[in-house]
Amino acid sequence: MSGAMDETHKILLSVKGHPYERQAFYDIFDDMDNLDWTLVEQPASQALFNINQAAAFDALVLYDMPGITFHENAPPDISSPPEVYQRDFQQLVEAGHGFVFLHHAIAGWQDWEAYSEIIGGRFFYLPRELRGERRQDSGYRHDVTHQVEVLADHPVTAGLPPHFEVTDELYLYEVFEDDVTPLLRSDFNFTANNFYSATAAVRDGRLNDNSGWAHNQGSSLVGWTREVGGSRIVYLQFGDGPSAYANPHYRRLIANSIEWVSTKGRPLWV
Repeated sequence: MSGAMDETHKILLSVKGHPYERQAFYDIFDDMDNLDWTLVEQPASQALFNINQAAAFDALVLYDMPGITFHENAPPDISSPPEVYQRDFQQLVEAGHGFVFLHHAIAGWQDWEAYSEIIGGRFFYLPRELRGERRQDSGYRHDVTHQVEVLADHPVTAGLPPHFEVTDELYLYEVFEDDVTPLLRSDFNFTANNFYSATAAVRDGRLNDNSGWAHNQGSSLVGWTREVGGSRIVYLQFGDGPSAYANPHYRRLIANSIEWVSTKGRPLWV
């Protein structure tokens, strides 16, 4: 179940902004049949997110986290993308380019709300405004073994069993459940007492700490799709480390997602 595709797809894989085990992650893509992938790190990859440069790729896979710079025992710096980047990215979406967002990519560009609307949710390292409301920082928990239920018969979930097990990091985060097509749901209990404060970790240096922290009941969705403008969008929460990278169901999901969002055989509105 390495994730064979019917025909060759060319993808851009954008990375950096969050630590990860490089070779174990790259093996996912090396092991896929009929995949031609180009790795570019942030911020260099930003130059490729425009109509002209992105035309070289059938799909854009984001495993990056731009717009946030961490400091030891101090609040991170949060920055918004340049206006020209925002314009170019929105044009890609309107034109119909396909995007697969993996794991921490949902935390990128924390102060660019349109980005969260494209993805369908948001992980916050610091309390922030979203959709006109103040939101608490998000939660995280590493190495959770949980059962995932497949909710829909969809090209992204093709070949998966009705339930499967994953050991990976989970997020207590913002999900726009009414605006996404749900594909995957975890059986874990998404309450504050089961997670740790992101702000405590990145601002105060208190890892795995939820003392004095409150957060509303969170969504148990861990995978969904959206169609925004002309684009097909997939978000998969899995992907923190080698236990997830090696999971055959995760690999199947990534391959299926690339094939579903791919512009190969689909017209672009340019």
